[in-house]
Amino acid sequence: MGRLYLRCMARPRSFDPDHVLHAAERQFRTSGYNGTSVDDISAATGLGRGSLYAAFDGKHGVLLQAMAGYFARLAQGPRKMLDGPDEGALERLHAYLLRAVHGVPLAPDVPPAPDRTAAACFAAKMALEIGASDPEVKRLANDCFSVVRTAVADCLRAAQRNGDIDPDADPDDLAYLLLTIIRGSDVVGAYGHTPDRLTSIAESAFALLPRPRHP
Repeated sequence: MGRLYLRCMARPRSFDPDHVLHAAERQFRTSGYNGTSVDDISAATGLGRGSLYAAFDGKHGVLLQAMAGYFARLAQGPRKMLDGPDEGALERLHAYLLRAVHGVPLAPDVPPAPDRTAAACFAAKMALEIGASDPEVKRLANDCFSVVRTAVADCLRAAQRNGDIDPDADPDDLAYLLLTIIRGSDVVGAYGHTPDRLTSIAESAFALLPRPRHP
């Protein structure tokens, strides 16, 4: 009874969890998971260590919730850009590839990324660093990749129905190819290659899409 009373009397949170997780995401993007301490997260978010442990169960809990929030945000972007009528599907896909040159948009309450590295896919960054040893991070990263791949594959099917892509081509295989190029742009961009170079890569990938064979 006493514990129930204490829970009922506890003060409500005095912080915005989404804002805290967005700030933590930016810190993880900058320093990586292993390079980020609880004190770093505390400084980035303005929450004390005790509050972080109470609200998120420590650094790993913050990461998982930040990745879940990133997934929810990421799930909307590709669908909004790629959904639509069959007519115009190829143009939407072209625009999406060119947009990917600039990385993944950060949350609206987070300052713009200072460089291309900071705008890389958060899920990919964490998967490369700790995904092999952390099943929860691996699962969340795979969810993020699946959202993009599915949206791209659906757009490719729409382009096939409209007669703009070879109907015999496998849209899932093409989607994996484009996903690899999109995420590879993060790596190439992180090593200082210019937006013009990344745009050239995106254009080359688009040009390689199989078009209908005319007799």
